[in-house]
Amino acid sequence: MQPLIDWKACMWVSLGGIVGANSRYFLSRIITRFSDAAFPYGTLLINISGSLVLGFFLVWTTERVLVDPRWRLLVAIGFCGSYTTFSSYAFETMSYFEQRHWTLFASNILANNVLCLGAILVGAMIARAI
Repeated sequence: MQPLIDWKACMWVSLGGIVGANSRYFLSRIITRFSDAAFPYGTLLINISGSLVLGFFLVWTTERVLVDPRWRLLVAIGFCGSYTTFSSYAFETMSYFEQRHWTLFASNILANNVLCLGAILVGAMIARAI
């Protein structure tokens, strides 16, 4: 019988999570310093770049190279899971809705969904091209 929790897998997810969460924090601080505070550009850029990384990594490691399964735990679940900011995106979008900022509400939904899906495709295309 296998144990309920695989502590080694948890370690890999945790390590990726530490790097992803800190990357998210530092990048969002930098972006906020140089952008308009009326629109959450930090969240948007983090979601796009995280989608790009995830799209590239998953396609590259399933179609191009064989990697140790722990890399998926580290990068896909740990890093990308803590780096991308869906909960922030959802909260910011709901705030625009509640404040009746319809243009920002619609812009945030469209930008995050269209650009992040596009980033997944670009990441996959890059992985397939190399």
